Amino acid sequence: MGTFRQIYYQIIFGTKHREQTINEKNESQLYKYIWGILENKKCKLYRINGMPDHIHIFCDLHPSISLSDFVKDIKVSTSLWMKQSGLFPEFTNWQEGYGAFTYSVREKDMIINYIKNQKEHHKNETFEDEYKKLLIEHGIEFDEKYLF
Repeated sequence: MGTFRQIYYQIIFGTKHREQTINEKNESQLYKYIWGILENKKCKLYRINGMPDHIHIFCDLHPSISLSDFVKDIKVSTSLWMKQSGLFPEFTNWQEGYGAFTYSVREKDMIINYIKNQKEHHKNETFEDEYKKLLIEHGIEFDEKYLF
């Protein structure tokens, strides 16, 4: 019998000190770079988008990869690439941690649309409020002083 899985993750992480360093002009090139990383790891990307201070990745995580290694690899690779490419001159680094939330197949389209509409969504809600809401919705206890 073959191995089957469905592991949908929404992964969110921000820039160091939530600095506005992901410029809109070149963000699509960053997203394509991340897509390449996911393909190399046999993960399927469903949606990627973000704001100048954070990104959302919605993907299927291959079972041979640990979540923490996966996020670390994305952050290390993109950090080097962003600095060397010259496309993100203000970028210094990513924040230390990340958020990762799992979803069922029934929620897939909803999350894809949510990430697709990030720019519109953040006209009304800050990254901090969005992140706290996700933690609460997923029943994750947190101390505000360690959030950002």
